[in-house]
Amino acid sequence: MKVAFLIYSLAGGGAERQLSYVLSYCSQNNIKAHLVLMNSTIKYSIPDDTEIHYLEKSSAVESGLIKALKIPLLAYRYGRLLRKLKITHSVSMLTRPNFINVMARRLTSYNFKVITNELAYPTLQYNYKGFQSRFNKKLIDLLYKKSDLVIGNSEGNAQDLIENFSVPAEKMAVVHNPIDLKKIEDIEPIKDFFDTKYYNLVTLGRLDIGKNHEMLIRALHEINNPNVRLYIFGEGPMKTILEPLIDTLDMNSQVFLMGFDPNPYKYLKSADLFVFGSNHEGFPNVILEAMACNLAILTTNCKSGPAEIMKLENPINDLMITDLGILTPIKDVNLMAKGINYYINNEDYSNKCKSNGLERIKDFEKEKILIEYVNMILSVK
Repeated sequence: MKVAFLIYSLAGGGAERQLSYVLSYCSQNNIKAHLVLMNSTIKYSIPDDTEIHYLEKSSAVESGLIKALKIPLLAYRYGRLLRKLKITHSVSMLTRPNFINVMARRLTSYNFKVITNELAYPTLQYNYKGFQSRFNKKLIDLLYKKSDLVIGNSEGNAQDLIENFSVPAEKMAVVHNPIDLKKIEDIEPIKDFFDTKYYNLVTLGRLDIGKNHEMLIRALHEINNPNVRLYIFGEGPMKTILEPLIDTLDMNSQVFLMGFDPNPYKYLKSADLFVFGSNHEGFPNVILEAMACNLAILTTNCKSGPAEIMKLENPINDLMITDLGILTPIKDVNLMAKGINYYINNEDYSNKCKSNGLERIKDFEKEKILIEYVNMILSVK
């Protein structure tokens, strides 16, 4: 067997980090893996013996229309590359690479096994206005079911694909995202990064509309407590919206856009609370990473992932307080603010969540999940 992994780039993100783990596992277990990219950005370490191929070296700021129009050409190139490399199993991550993966087999008539990974909740991920959302939902409906295997990273996004995008249940599997606990444990915190005179909130995530950092900023503004600060780690197009918002609300001394850092753990380990405002997810790694860094969690109960991680049994339209942390309804500034204040005023509860989180995170330890994931790929006949 020869395996190829297709993804747009290895820029910062949960899927990209996950693939870097998979490539390392393959290298350590003598599984020959080829990495295929469409953009030259690589921010995560990969093994030296991983062969890298480029379908193109595109600009990250290409329009959605141009990206859509190029899919058939890239699929044809990809199929020809797989034929040349004699690849038996092609694994893609994220929506556009998934389209290319499925179409490559049909456009080149080269017979390889197609494994697609959906790491979001497509019904909500592509529920925004515009061509790109409509286009992606249509192609998911048309193409994903032609995969030999579709891997979701939560029960929630798997059900979404089965119920709303015609993916046969027998082609659907779920493997949760892995966490490198040893790596996180070995990282030393920057102990003097945060000013301990303040209650320091931290969040991670691409600055896009779905992550809803705006809601977190507005929740902090509503609290009206100058002793609370928010540090946002990530890059993305919403930066041009968030910066003026911070200025308008006069919160430059409380909200800080920190950019992307491939090692966020050194900051997480020194913060007081992890906050997460996403409107939709597949299975948010950042919650797991925050737990592994001994942080209490305040997250929206978005579809899907947080409820599974936090073991939420009875969703309500208020604070959802569990033994692992607090969830709030999505897009609710008032309840997010209420959740922040709850943690500030209940230190014993916060400490209990931290302790319980360190036990819960063991369920997502990297080695056992990578074994499950790679064996699932190689079992496709």
